[in-house]
Amino acid sequence: MDRIDLHLLSLLQKDGRLTTAELADQVGLSASPCARRIKRLEEKGIIDGYRVTLSREKAGIAMTVFVEVSLNNHQERSIDLFESAVVEMEEVISCHVVSGAYDYLLEVVSRDLTGYEEFTRKLQRLENVKDIHTHLAIRQVKGNAALPIYQ
Repeated sequence: MDRIDLHLLSLLQKDGRLTTAELADQVGLSASPCARRIKRLEEKGIIDGYRVTLSREKAGIAMTVFVEVSLNNHQERSIDLFESAVVEMEEVISCHVVSGAYDYLLEVVSRDLTGYEEFTRKLQRLENVKDIHTHLAIRQVKGNAALPIYQ
């Protein structure tokens, strides 16, 4: 990737609705070469999608919760069952395998405390879940940040 590709990636992360003409103007290309570069970045998987960021508040999401989960065992089948279940839970907006005192860190959103309790009960029903620890997010300081662009 050259400096133009890096500039395109930076611009698209800030505003994915920019037209090819607007992008081309900002990086100093004509529209056709700019469009080819964007297509190449998509085909290489560097750009892996476009999405809209919603206002959590206006979408009825009042709570963000971070949930630490430990499994009963670490057999492949147990891990696969847990991960498959979590992927299907719409409340879980991110899930990470982590090192340390627990196995997974989930970011969970809910409309309210009752909704979070319903989610917790669903999580507790999974046969391989050993422990769940909840951390309520009070306020988000930074979120939905663009990825740093490294050369």
